[in-house]
Amino acid sequence: MATLLTLKRRIKTAKNVSKTTKAMQMISASKLKKAQDAATSSKPYVEKLDVLSKNLAQKIDSDNLHDYMKTPNVNSKLVIVISPDKGLSGGLVTNLIKEVIHQGSQAKTYYITIGKKAEIAVSLLNKEIVASFPFGSTIPGFETVYPIAKIINEYFLDKKVSEVNIISTKFANVFTQIPHATKLLPVKLDTETKDNNAVTLFEPSVGDLLPDLLQHYLEMVIYQSFLESYASEQAARMIAMKNATDNALGIISELQLEYNKTRQEKITNELLDIGGGSQIAYEQ
Repeated sequence: MATLLTLKRRIKTAKNVSKTTKAMQMISASKLKKAQDAATSSKPYVEKLDVLSKNLAQKIDSDNLHDYMKTPNVNSKLVIVISPDKGLSGGLVTNLIKEVIHQGSQAKTYYITIGKKAEIAVSLLNKEIVASFPFGSTIPGFETVYPIAKIINEYFLDKKVSEVNIISTKFANVFTQIPHATKLLPVKLDTETKDNNAVTLFEPSVGDLLPDLLQHYLEMVIYQSFLESYASEQAARMIAMKNATDNALGIISELQLEYNKTRQEKITNELLDIGGGSQIAYEQ
């Protein structure tokens, strides 16, 4: 049976753990509201931009397609993986890496990692990392997209890869975060919604509008993935730390009960020893 001193130390340790996890839970909860608002407010804009870009691209002749819409004849691809810099977020990172493994193929694959967890995991998988960036602990700014877009242009427009994918965590709600793979390039047109009879005038011309529009579309899809990954991280960490706090409080309750039983047993034994000694002294 554990001694009273050992039990007191265990109780103190469990209390310190519960205080730490509770503080981390509150920090994540305070960040989650802004992160959730940022992710959900920009999503309709990205969806509308996707529809607009593809509708506009359909008006271009097949001989004048933008390079983003062509598939280079090479057997390689570029994959962008977005993860947190820190752990303690439940199974979020594990599920994300499972998706990375699931998306693996026989084609030569280059990786861009955002976040230390992704960098470590992809390195352990012996994958080729061409660039790595920190994810940060605050809501990502739009400027974080530019260096990534530059590398994408370098690899795709120079025909080093035939496609570009992004693997990140989609924010469904506070309790659900889903690892998801999205194909960024080449841009695939939705032929089912194509309206050949529609007459639309553009100023400037479609050919002048499309390059900048597709570039902005690419940047916004990447940025939306950043925002949803950040919101997912805060939600997952808040839930994980709440569960950790509850577990610590449960351990404290069990240890306190064992401490009280041990203390009572010790007091009872001491009373019995005193009573036995008094009886012996009386008989003598």
